[in-house]
Amino acid sequence: MLNYGQALKYQREINKKTLLQVEKETGISNANLSRWENNKILPNIDFCVQLADYYGITLDELVGRDYGREDKPKIKNDIRDNHGNITFNQH
Repeated sequence: MLNYGQALKYQREINKKTLLQVEKETGISNANLSRWENNKILPNIDFCVQLADYYGITLDELVGRDYGREDKPKIKNDIRDNHGNITFNQH
């Protein structure tokens, strides 16, 4: 996985955008964009959503998270009680 700054810069570059273009088209200052790409600070979630929408991608794609990997962590969908037995929530 790329670091967040690299991932943000990668998305901007593959979309052939400059910092000034992204600023003009999103209203996010190029100073902030630059700080994020250089890992000086992290953007808040609102800016991440705005950038993901701008590029037409998911938040995972924006920050370089890759769920297509073979070695990805597996999510357990079962719920176990205190004794390790599988239980089901009934509503």
